[in-house]
Amino acid sequence: RLPAAGRRHPHPQTGLGAGGAGAWALGAALSTRAAPAASPTQATPCWRVEDFVVAQECGRCSSFQAKTVPECGPTGFVERISCAASKRDEFKSCRSAVMEAHVFWRFVGTMMCVAAVFAVLVVCRQRVLDRKALEKVRKQIESI
Repeated sequence: RLPAAGRRHPHPQTGLGAGGAGAWALGAALSTRAAPAASPTQATPCWRVEDFVVAQECGRCSSFQAKTVPECGPTGFVERISCAASKRDEFKSCRSAVMEAHVFWRFVGTMMCVAAVFAVLVVCRQRVLDRKALEKVRKQIESI
């Protein structure tokens, strides 16, 4: 479940957010891959070190944002956050629930197709083995 707009998130090192530790870790991993440090003077994102409020829900990046906002890179989705202490607005990479549902159902469909193909192969193989067994029994009966 994605956090609602305006929901406060506690400091990530002192408490768990609304999505739990896994959601925070996922967001942190996505953001670290999205924005490599350009220089040693670049500051740590404010959402890593202080409380923040989600100002704009997770949404697909526009074509302009995809070119200019590095956080759009990993997932193609970002949310705008406002940090409480520094009063800064920043973007944070996120995962869309709709996108995740689409990926999940595509995976389920693929696995169902794979299962159907192997079920057909099993039935065909069983028929071949049954024919061979019947042929063997027929030859044994003829030899008597």
